[in-house]
Amino acid sequence: MRDTLVLNASFEPLSTVSLRRAVVLVLREKAVVEQSHPGLRVRAANVELPVPQVIRLCRYVRVPFRQRAPWSRRGVLIRDRHRCAYCGRRATTVDHIVPRSRGGEDTWLNTVAACSADNHRKADRTPVQAGMRLLSKPFEPTPGDALVLALGMRDGESLPEWLPMPASA
Repeated sequence: MRDTLVLNASFEPLSTVSLRRAVVLVLREKAVVEQSHPGLRVRAANVELPVPQVIRLCRYVRVPFRQRAPWSRRGVLIRDRHRCAYCGRRATTVDHIVPRSRGGEDTWLNTVAACSADNHRKADRTPVQAGMRLLSKPFEPTPGDALVLALGMRDGESLPEWLPMPASA
């Protein structure tokens, strides 16, 4: 199912919702479509509207300030675009740069996406000890960046120019 980015009335990213929820928000006039998928439409008996990719709420919703995006394995894989930080192949696991057995923690700056072969080869060592080089430096995304990355829009080709892009490593 397609995910739709929800923006607050002030254009700040809030969350992602399912296509069904996005359509309901638009039909109830609680949100407007800011950007749609080209050529795709949702049709019903009396309604036809573009498939929303980005919607903006009509009324401002006050949300508690979140300074940091919560760390998760899924988030690390999405941040690194499912590419191994050591060889560039498809990543399926998360590797700790400083191993957990040596005091390394589950943080954005200590974890990278890795293929199982490289994760196994590195084992319980740091990349320097294992003679492995990181292809990209890990970074901590902002909460807004994490939402945009989760939608798979990192390259910016399908985002409007008014929506800021995440800072990449």
